[in-house]
Amino acid sequence: MAPMTEPAAGRRPLLNRRLASFGTTIFAEMSALAARTGSINLGQGFPDTDGPAQIAEAASRAVLTGLGNQYPPGPGVPELRAAVARHQERFYGLSWDPDAEVLVTAGATEAIAASLLALLEPGDEVVALEPYYDSYAACIAMAGATRVPVTLRPHGGAFALDPDELRAAVTPRTRLLLLNSPHNPTGTVLGPAEIAAIAELAVERDLLVVTDEVYEHLVFEGVHTPLASLPGMRDRTVTISSAGKTFSFTGWKVGWVTAAPELVAAVRSAKQFLTFVSSGPFQYAIAEALDLPDSYYADFRADLAAKRDLLAGGLAAAGFEVFRPQGTYFITTDITPLGEKDGLAFCRSLPERCGVVAIPNQVFYDDRTAGAAHVRWAFCKRTAVLQEAVERLGRLAS
Repeated sequence: MAPMTEPAAGRRPLLNRRLASFGTTIFAEMSALAARTGSINLGQGFPDTDGPAQIAEAASRAVLTGLGNQYPPGPGVPELRAAVARHQERFYGLSWDPDAEVLVTAGATEAIAASLLALLEPGDEVVALEPYYDSYAACIAMAGATRVPVTLRPHGGAFALDPDELRAAVTPRTRLLLLNSPHNPTGTVLGPAEIAAIAELAVERDLLVVTDEVYEHLVFEGVHTPLASLPGMRDRTVTISSAGKTFSFTGWKVGWVTAAPELVAAVRSAKQFLTFVSSGPFQYAIAEALDLPDSYYADFRADLAAKRDLLAGGLAAAGFEVFRPQGTYFITTDITPLGEKDGLAFCRSLPERCGVVAIPNQVFYDDRTAGAAHVRWAFCKRTAVLQEAVERLGRLAS
């Protein structure tokens, strides 16, 4: 009997209707395009070199000595939870109980999914900054909630949040604010005034906040301020981060949540039925990584800042309008000066034109027209790769 690939006449579609609008991610499409054409992949945000050798050796040591090879504890291994708590105290002065206020997850993606599935019910509204990472929309949909976008708009060479627009988006049905700073894909780092306005609104309207801070150590201008550190926010904020972006081991999928005990308990209730546990030996290695000296974090940031400047200069020379990122390892450009207006069509044709792959920002918007002419480039690559990409992109200017 042939496998059933399409629903029979009159039968409802196989895919849950909440996910019907979510097909293959743009990252999979563009990475496949890069592989097929032999292009330089500046689309998907993963480094092309591994992180510190001593941390890789720590993972190897854990495997070989039997640490984490069987199911680790559901909340995460104690060593990692303690290291996360030390990290938050060291960098932000935030004190978290590693036993009750820290939860280890399968990367930040699971942390986001578990948080939204735990905290939302059908009919709730979620206000999210647009453009947003594609998993946000999917997780909100899976929870049966409704996303309400607030758009970051170009202003003064960067992207900015309008606090009045954020306030206007909140209704009696709003349950939660979903934030991301440093922000992917725009590179915006929310400043003190914006963070204060968000906190004031959350307290005033008694809102929960889920904040994705995976790029916390990639801030080139300004300072990263965790929302949980502001008055009134500790007991209403779920803070998410991960090891992948900071230590360049994206395949290990080690993330974490810090929050008040009641919030951690809620997120854990959902998380235990997703992966249950994951990344056992890698958890021990990341516990060591979080205790690396300040020089590691400074050198990592300086290296990425130099790569940002290299790619930004090449993109400007090729004719793009460049929005210089304050953080993350992505640059957003406007393709309008090149006589283009459709970012998706531009990105699909770019490999044939000059052998480079990028990501069209419009897929991160509910209002596709708002980001139609914007394209995202990743600069977390070796310097020689970026130099070659800049040379290839120069063909667009000729």
